[in-house]
Amino acid sequence: MELSDYIRILRKNWLIIVVLTLVGIGIAAVFSLTRTPLYDAESKVAISTQSGSSIGELQQGSNFSEARVNTYVNLITTPIVIDPVIEALGLDMTAEEVAQEVTASAPLNTTLINISVQDADPAQAAAIANALGESLTVAVDEIETPPEAEASPVKLTRVQDATVPTAPVSPNVPLNLALGALVGLALGIGVAVLRAVLDNRIRTAKDVELLTDRPIIGAIPFDSKAKERPLILHADPLNPRSEAFRVVRTNLSFIDVEGSHSFVITSSVPAEGKSSTAINLAVALADAGKKVALLDCDLRKPRVAEYLGIEGGVGLTDALIGRVRVGDVMLPWGNRSLYVMPTGKIPPNPSELLGSPQMQQLLEALERDFDYVICDAPPLLPVTDAAILSRMTTGAIMIVAAGKTTTHQLDSALERLETVDSRLAGIVMTMVATKGPDAYGYGYGYGYGDQLDAQTTRAARKSKKTKTKPEDLDIAAFDENAQPLRRSSNEHRTA
Repeated sequence: MELSDYIRILRKNWLIIVVLTLVGIGIAAVFSLTRTPLYDAESKVAISTQSGSSIGELQQGSNFSEARVNTYVNLITTPIVIDPVIEALGLDMTAEEVAQEVTASAPLNTTLINISVQDADPAQAAAIANALGESLTVAVDEIETPPEAEASPVKLTRVQDATVPTAPVSPNVPLNLALGALVGLALGIGVAVLRAVLDNRIRTAKDVELLTDRPIIGAIPFDSKAKERPLILHADPLNPRSEAFRVVRTNLSFIDVEGSHSFVITSSVPAEGKSSTAINLAVALADAGKKVALLDCDLRKPRVAEYLGIEGGVGLTDALIGRVRVGDVMLPWGNRSLYVMPTGKIPPNPSELLGSPQMQQLLEALERDFDYVICDAPPLLPVTDAAILSRMTTGAIMIVAAGKTTTHQLDSALERLETVDSRLAGIVMTMVATKGPDAYGYGYGYGYGDQLDAQTTRAARKSKKTKTKPEDLDIAAFDENAQPLRRSSNEHRTA
């Protein structure tokens, strides 16, 4: 991952990081407040030799003292030194308990011994430190005095008595709080990175680029009211979502394709916005002056007729089996050159019907009469319908829902298209965040609707004037064996 990826992870998980940091500070504060304050008192004892007057003898005595200093340091925490202290001070403690409060050390290359005592009572800490220094001098004198000699050649002198401390040395509240904050911060960052590593959902364009080299031809921003107004180009032409579909339309026109422009709109799994994308893309193309045929090829859960508010009882399935003529079920929609063929009756064999020669002939006939043929197909992973249709068209446009589709799902869907040797024309990301670390691009809601290209507007107006009627469609070859369908005066009403 790059530095920008880590920054995005931190921005996305900032709340977790802050909470865990505060938790770390809280635990450190509770720990510090529940600890008994300890006071530290220190006394010092010096070691010297009492024999010798020449320089050599003095040097030998100094070396002897340095060699013995570590022995005396270890001697301080033994009962021979501690027991007299307990008796002298009347402590209600054992030798082991006193030894746990004592720390003795000797600075390097010196004959000094530092005796440090930590106790909850500052006065008692100072008294124990001083008593240990006195007891150590007596114990060393007894140990180092030879049987025949009257005095020990080693002399210990108390050079610094301990004073009563005024401030506790433990707990160190500022240090504990700082350590708690650092531990909480590190834990928060670790959890954030772990979440990012384990999260296999596609959230940004970079996640898609890791799986395929096909272009991302559009990003549709998330709209909390998308279910209430799926046909956003008709409901609110100035909405940022509407402009996003126009961007898809523009990019689609620059895709390098040979011959006709027929596309299958599909996705990996359901509920990724493929039907609404197919419809809005068809409307956007028609608004640009293109003659567009929109086919609802989802023979399992059709949505086009419902979204457009048209009658869908007769449609594609009836045309494929020759019950009606294509011109009878190509319904003009709106004041634009857009014709819609609903699904019709749900067949028992959707895959076989979509893969039939009749479907191939229908697409070829429509490609001759229309600039664009848009097929709304089922998702790729649950059923094979879209993979079959993608072989008959220019290519497939894959819909990827940001924050919902996983990398495994998209990779499996792309593999299915590759298996049938079909072309992936491009990818459209839907439900893309417009704010936060996962935001795609810039400028959503900047008022694009007020700056629509004048040429596009003129083309749309021209398309209204030269609108093709259903009976003018050149699909006679496909309709040779079909029966005409009687239509009531209210049928094919434009939305």
